[in-house]
Amino acid sequence: MKRISERIPVVIMLTLVMLLAGGCAGNGETRSTGQYVDDAALTSKVKTALFRDDDVSGFQVDVDSFKGRVQLSGFVDSEEQKLRAEQVARGIEGVQEVTNNLEVK
Repeated sequence: MKRISERIPVVIMLTLVMLLAGGCAGNGETRSTGQYVDDAALTSKVKTALFRDDDVSGFQVDVDSFKGRVQLSGFVDSEEQKLRAEQVARGIEGVQEVTNNLEVK
């Protein structure tokens, strides 16, 4: 009987480890921890490029990323700025797709 009671903590610990490890995995609708970090880095790269661009105000453009797909939203002063923001985002390594929801004021 003592042997079974000694194994219970080990079984509980292994079960917890398996549950926690499964919680880090992503699926079609959610991101894994690694994907979340990659998307955060991608968002940062796009936002930095927009701040560095002379034609687009990075303050006016919001950037969100999900699994390599970038969404631009916010307001810009002209159609040219809207197109330029999309062009800048597409030029960033790792961007697979850009959805341009920017609106011209």
